[in-house]
Amino acid sequence: MKFVAFERAKQGTGASRRLRISGRTPGIVYGGTGEPSLIELDHNALWHALKKEVFHSTVLDMEMDGKEHKVLLRDVQMHPFKQLILHIDFQRVDANTKLHMKVPLHYSGDENSPAVKTEGCIANHVVTEIEVLCLPSDLPEFIAVDLSGLKKGASLHLADIALPKGVTAVTHGKNNPVLVSVVVIAAAEAPAAEAGAAAAAPGAAAAAGKAAAGKAAAAAKKK
Repeated sequence: MKFVAFERAKQGTGASRRLRISGRTPGIVYGGTGEPSLIELDHNALWHALKKEVFHSTVLDMEMDGKEHKVLLRDVQMHPFKQLILHIDFQRVDANTKLHMKVPLHYSGDENSPAVKTEGCIANHVVTEIEVLCLPSDLPEFIAVDLSGLKKGASLHLADIALPKGVTAVTHGKNNPVLVSVVVIAAAEAPAAEAGAAAAAPGAAAAAGKAAAGKAAAAAKKK
């Protein structure tokens, strides 16, 4: 994804406030071999860009002074209650250096799985993104996960999904975290319990009838 930035000459609280009043957002680009660069961006264009998932999870093309720079979004500071971006940080990308990045998981197919379709369960998405380590050229926009094979009583773990070539998951000590858990719907369990009770009722009634008949026969003999 491509966006346009401009060099920012002035810094400081007052300068940043005047910049925001004029419809611009102050920012910084750091990392790599160069010195940090102060930048400014059009606020409205940036606001709409931040609504797109790709702006958060891929290597971006930043155009500044007629040149393109590969960067990653690293931090966004928002106003506590206004729809206002206060500051934004980007990191330069080196094509030969591996980077850590959070990548969203796109789940699909759970409505067609045995767990959801016939076994009265729901698929609970425990994790919606994972951290990965890879070269910038291997960074995926998202990772697709097919849930059509989910079954009752089973969960989907990280080891169960195929990661793109060149991509390694970073788990921070968690060996094989759960991504999706299968949860039985309480409403689905109730009819099953009621059906079991109904099936047992005729047998119980028959046993009670036999007991009553036995007592009647015993009373007749005594007379």
